[in-house]
Amino acid sequence: MIFKPVAWAVVFAPLAILAGLSPVLAQTPEPTELGKFGDWAAYTYKTQGGKVCYISSQPKVQTPKNAKRDPAFLLITHRPGQSVHNEVSTIIGYPFKKDATVQLTVDTQDYELFTNGDGAWADTTAKDKEIVDAMRKGQTLTIKGASWRGTETLDSYSLKGLVQALAKIDAACK
Repeated sequence: MIFKPVAWAVVFAPLAILAGLSPVLAQTPEPTELGKFGDWAAYTYKTQGGKVCYISSQPKVQTPKNAKRDPAFLLITHRPGQSVHNEVSTIIGYPFKKDATVQLTVDTQDYELFTNGDGAWADTTAKDKEIVDAMRKGQTLTIKGASWRGTETLDSYSLKGLVQALAKIDAACK
C-alpha cells in the first residue's frame, strides 16, 4: 500500500509541529501525485515556504503482526526553499520509547535515527545522503524500533521503484 494524499495531514503533522510549521500546515493544500513507481509514489505540494516534493512507501511486512499501531510510512523529502534535499524520515504508527533510537538497515548497512513522538530522522544531512545513496543501490530496507510500551517492531520495505520515484521529485523540486 502506498501513502495516499488523504492521510497527508496525519503523516506530516508531526513533522510540521517539530519544524514549527503548524500554522503553515493548516494552509497547505492536498498533495498532487506525480506518479507511482513500483512500491513507491511521488507527490508535491506548495507551502508559503515554497514547493515540497516527497516519495513515500509502506512496509511490505510488519512484525509482530498483532501490534496495535497506525499505518507506517517511509519518506524522502525535498524542500528546496529551505535547502533540504533527500531528508529521510519514518512515521512508525506508534509513539517511540522516550529518547530511543531506531535502526534503519539497507541490505546489510545499519544507520541510527533519532526519534520524536512517532517519527524518526537522520541527525545530519550527510547521513541522509548516505542512506539515500545506499537505498538507490539496495534491495531491502528494514526499520527496527521500540514503542513506549517496550514492544519491539520490525518493518520491511521494498526499494523497487525508489530510483524512478526519486528522479521524479528531483525533476519536480529543483
